[in-house]
Amino acid sequence: MPDTGASDAFVAFERVQKSYDGETLVVKDLNLSLPKGEFLTMLGPSGSGKTTCLMMLAGFETATNGEIKLDGVSINNIPPHKRGIGMVFQNYALFPHMTVAENLSFPLEVRKIGKSEREKKVQRALDMVEMGAFGGRRPAQMSGGQQQRIALARALVFEPELVLMDEPLGALDKQLREKMQFEITDLAHRLGITVVYVTHDQTEALTMSDRVAVFDDGRIQQLAPPDELYEAPQNSFVAQFIGENNTLEGVVKEIKGDHCIVQLDGGETIDAKPVNVSKVGERTRVSIRPERVEVDPQLGPDAHTLKATVKEFVYMGDIFRTRLQVAGNSDFVIKTRNRPDQRRLRPGEEVTIGWLTEDCRALDAG
Repeated sequence: MPDTGASDAFVAFERVQKSYDGETLVVKDLNLSLPKGEFLTMLGPSGSGKTTCLMMLAGFETATNGEIKLDGVSINNIPPHKRGIGMVFQNYALFPHMTVAENLSFPLEVRKIGKSEREKKVQRALDMVEMGAFGGRRPAQMSGGQQQRIALARALVFEPELVLMDEPLGALDKQLREKMQFEITDLAHRLGITVVYVTHDQTEALTMSDRVAVFDDGRIQQLAPPDELYEAPQNSFVAQFIGENNTLEGVVKEIKGDHCIVQLDGGETIDAKPVNVSKVGERTRVSIRPERVEVDPQLGPDAHTLKATVKEFVYMGDIFRTRLQVAGNSDFVIKTRNRPDQRRLRPGEEVTIGWLTEDCRALDAG
């Protein structure tokens, strides 16, 4: 569930709402708190409210209702340049007419820091991102990855305790983006800074974060560490949005403590863990992760099995990805590791698949 705020929170949103037209709320009653030193990612589709939350924290947008606090002090009426927050954007926002050193020196000049101290801080920030020799260059003379490092150094140069990042790696190619993910996370933890990071890239969120807040329709749908978010989604939106996921639709026939019986639309019945269902007769969408499914399963008495027809078999190097027709769903996917003894399935082949009941979650119908 969304956080309800904490007395020791470094960053806190308390019942925050935002409307641009006075009628439609793009952020709805947000309660969220972060301790000092946490790397929190706001993840969600376009229009879910995540970037608006970041912009309110930065001071570029004003909350319609509620309060935003930094280290226990309300910052609703404090202008952006007085909040002491570092910012990194997707487009880098570097001044093209200035050298790298001048770009980094600018936020220090605004804070009236003397020349010799500025030079020390600029060099220290450049060294942090392994760009110590680039102070005399201009942004146009550097690659996208180098510019992004400079943008990060500029956000850190005045030693803020809080850094906000809005899709900072979106313009980079896949390999460089993955390298920068680890560099940013490592740097944030080494320096002990608090980071609020916005992305729509689920892999980025899972890789980098201490916790992830999944946004949809102006609300946090689930707030949890990455492994919990993936392994234990609390509703259908989170299950579908985070990672690849299989769903089977049906009706709850029986609920017995920590498991329930679901009759699938194709007629089969399966056992599931009742996570977001409350009564018999309710429609449900059952969720199973592709890597939790086995072919010709040897899983013991707690497993459930179904017949399936192979539709497609794809070799992906480290894994095999097989698409199956299962209980009326022709997009049911399983992922198996590429091992010498791993069976390669053929389209049209009839197989038995299975999974443990605890890996099968009965969620809302969506």
